Parts: sequence; structure tokens; C-alpha cells
Amino acid sequence: MRFQTPLVPARLIRRYKRFLADCVLDDGREVTAHCANPGSMMGLSEPDVRVWLEPNDDPKRKLKYGWRLVDHENGHFTGVDTSVPNRAVRVALDARQIAPLAAYDSIRAEVRYGTNSRIDFLLTGPDLPDAWVEVKNVTLSRQPGLAEFPDSVTARGTKHLAELTAMAQAGHRAVMLYLVQRTDCDRFTLAHDIDPAYAAAFQIARDAGVEALVMGTTISPLGVSLAAPLTMIDPAPLVSRDETR
Repeated sequence: MRFQTPLVPARLIRRYKRFLADCVLDDGREVTAHCANPGSMMGLSEPDVRVWLEPNDDPKRKLKYGWRLVDHENGHFTGVDTSVPNRAVRVALDARQIAPLAAYDSIRAEVRYGTNSRIDFLLTGPDLPDAWVEVKNVTLSRQPGLAEFPDSVTARGTKHLAELTAMAQAGHRAVMLYLVQRTDCDRFTLAHDIDPAYAAAFQIARDAGVEALVMGTTISPLGVSLAAPLTMIDPAPLVSRDETR
């Protein structure tokens, strides 16, 4: 998936109100960019971090820049736009580049299911069980090489796991696909200390037959594309209060 407009480098001044980021371009101009990421962006929004912005000339948009990447200035990037994973996954699905899902020949996006929800992708094919695929964007890394999800409490993510669990229990194929939008990680796990409810819902989903796929990415100021799968490290088992007494 290529960015529509060539990105321009800048330095972050501050991120605020979740969706706004003041930046200074290399020519010294200060601009406000849209930050398409409702998460905490832990470790990615420190002042003076190197960023890449996508300019636009759309008269309907109040902000003329969108924040797309964090440049770690060591050859690695993190993609911060949460709309990118679905677009990148769609390109990969169309090209049959995700091996466990490559047999499907029909791809539908945003199909209603569950309780007032839409699945990211419904895959169908002859003599194949329907595959209900939910995509999550992963940007957190607190240890070298290890990506984690989520970076903040996500009631919505927990709800999605419950709905995938119900699909698996009904006999469908249900897939939770984590797209790691970082190029400096080769392993993945759940941040159960950040959101224990999500980690518990994940365990229930896995026990019900929900599959977990973790895909890496190749990222540059030109675009984002899927790379090789990452190793998933199961989080430490959750211990109930009763068990600690």
C-alpha cells in the first residue's frame, strides 16, 4: 500500500486532544497534523521525535497534513495511522500473500455481524468455511524486538474478541490478525498488564478456536506492506484473586 501523496519529514512538537499533532517542518514552518490514532501511542509521541507527514490539498479537510510515520532514525519506522492496516491487509489478501488465507477467492469488507459490529473482512471460497477476519493495529514496544497489544484499555477490542468467539462456537472460521506496524520487532505478545480484560477475552477466544495471526510489515516513507509472520509469545497465564489467597 503506497501513500497517495509523498510524505514530508518534520519534528513533533506535541500531540494533544488525541487527534491533533503540532509539528515543525524542516523549513521551519509549524503545522498542525491530523493524528489518526485514538490509542495512547505510548513511546511514540515524545517531543522532538522525527515524524513523516502526508500533505493534502483537499478543500474539505481542515488540516492539510496527516501524521503517518514515526522515524526512529536508526533505519526503523513505526506506522501510526490506524486506517493503514486494513488497507495494507486488503492489498495482501487480494494478492493472496497471507498464506493461511490464500485459498479464499472472495473478499468482502465491513460486513455486519455480532452486536452492532462490522467485521473487517469476510472471506469466502468454494468448499471452504467462511473466514471472519478482524484486524488490529500494533505499535507498542516496551522491550527490544517485542511488539505488544493493546497500548491502552480497549473495550472495543474486547467486544470484537467476544464476537469472534461466538462465530467460532457457531462453527465458522474466526481469525484475529494483528498487524505489527513496526519494523524493529520480530516477536509479539499481549500487554496483559495494560488491559487484563482483553487478555482474558483472548484466552477464551483461543480456547473456542479463534485463530491468531501476527504479520510484520515493511515500512518506508513510500508506503506500508505486509512482511513475514512474527512469532507470537503467549502472555503469562492470568491469575485470579482466589488463586493468590
